[in-house]
Amino acid sequence: MFPKRPWQRISETMETRRSNFWLCLLVALPAVLVSIAANAEGPLVDIQSVNPTILVDLRYAGCNNLVKQPLYPQGTRALARPEVASALTTAQMFLRRYQYGLKIWDAYRPVAVQTKLWEALRNSDYIANPEIGVGSLHSWGIAVDATLVDSWNRPVNMPTDFDDFTPAAMWRYTGPSFEILGHVRLLQYAMHRAGFWGMRTEWWHFTISDWKKYLPEEARHAAHVSGTQWSGKL
Repeated sequence: MFPKRPWQRISETMETRRSNFWLCLLVALPAVLVSIAANAEGPLVDIQSVNPTILVDLRYAGCNNLVKQPLYPQGTRALARPEVASALTTAQMFLRRYQYGLKIWDAYRPVAVQTKLWEALRNSDYIANPEIGVGSLHSWGIAVDATLVDSWNRPVNMPTDFDDFTPAAMWRYTGPSFEILGHVRLLQYAMHRAGFWGMRTEWWHFTISDWKKYLPEEARHAAHVSGTQWSGKL
């Protein structure tokens, strides 16, 4: 076999470098896309990559939601700030002690999706107007919608389903079922221990308690969220 000529070795070296470049780009691209997905500066992470035991059922990826049609592309992952994903793991560990777990109904929500929800309902008690203030905190990766599942990952009885805009969905459950009361109080207590605030009109909505630090400086002073903290006993 004849030895390779210098120009052949150079060509092969350049080809190898090109292949390595595109391989690195393909590996890095998903992380880049996740990093730029948020409104504010900073990355988002896949919640299940941080804790695979947390279930995910993104309601806006299907038809079982307010608008009765998918708003997320197929394969959309539940994304959140790394600190939020870490706090969800804390809540999950607590719930596991009682043979329960978390299911995420929504996490990071693009502004375009928030706009469609606002156009469908136009009620600021439930849907944040994306053109006013900071919009929805979902769009900053610092809020999640969550419910409970049992030790077999089956849904348990809760006050309402997702996107229920009736008095039954209020934070303080006032119905007659002690089972439902126990479930919703357990969820609220677990999320409070992990550093989340609730929402007065939606028992399933939770915002990380130090949410303001994830907003741009100019938006922090104008932003206001009416949060509800845990005030009961387990």
